[in-house]
Amino acid sequence: MEDDSDECSPKVHGGSSNVVEENRSFWENQLQLLQTNVYKISTVELSLRNATKEAIEEIDRSECSCSRHIKGSARACRNCFMRQVSRWLQNSGFNSAICNTKWTSSHNLPSGEHTFLDVIHSTSKEKSDVRIMIELNFRSQFEMGKASEDYNNLVKKLPEVYVGKVERLSNIIKIMCMAAKRCLKENKMHMGPWRKHKYMLAKWLGPCKRNTSTNSISMVYSQTITPKQKVKASMLTVDLLDKIPNMHCTAVEVV
Repeated sequence: MEDDSDECSPKVHGGSSNVVEENRSFWENQLQLLQTNVYKISTVELSLRNATKEAIEEIDRSECSCSRHIKGSARACRNCFMRQVSRWLQNSGFNSAICNTKWTSSHNLPSGEHTFLDVIHSTSKEKSDVRIMIELNFRSQFEMGKASEDYNNLVKKLPEVYVGKVERLSNIIKIMCMAAKRCLKENKMHMGPWRKHKYMLAKWLGPCKRNTSTNSISMVYSQTITPKQKVKASMLTVDLLDKIPNMHCTAVEVV
């Protein structure tokens, strides 16, 4: 069966000493790229990251209020957690919503769905709106059992809560998928389709519905990724139109 992404396929060849050196170079390079994308953020991202941190700290002191009545803080209930973080951000002046991606199965891509938060930021100085993604359980999305030390070192560099622009998230996904593929190949293990590049992209960047969690916001947000929107400064940036066509986000007011 053909792999889902040749660009993410590490190629190892040559003598044993060359392989060792090539492996070391690969992991060092991945670590450097990952750190660049994790730590280099804009003023808007930093402001939203701080607001999200404040929201989580406050929510940790509250209890689950939904019909499920889960014991412990609201964080123990994913639905309550996302809703309360989104509401806090809205009250802080951010255009936040709960997003749900859902996709059907295709070649090498099992069907699935995922829920996360986002914020649409716009100013008079910017030509178009900027979409900032918020994943409240980011690090766990890349954890693997029986992973190598090199791979686990990368996972440890990931934030528990991701707050950042779409292109930065695309870069991190590609870095981690390449690392996962190398790790599994070194351990002579099969790479499940749910760990592959296309699947991980679909989680956050696939066709989605953008739902507000309170009655305070009523708006429609539509986005179609085109090749002109690629960030040419980074070789890691993913052409989302090629990977996941017809991306469309629609806001739906939830009563």
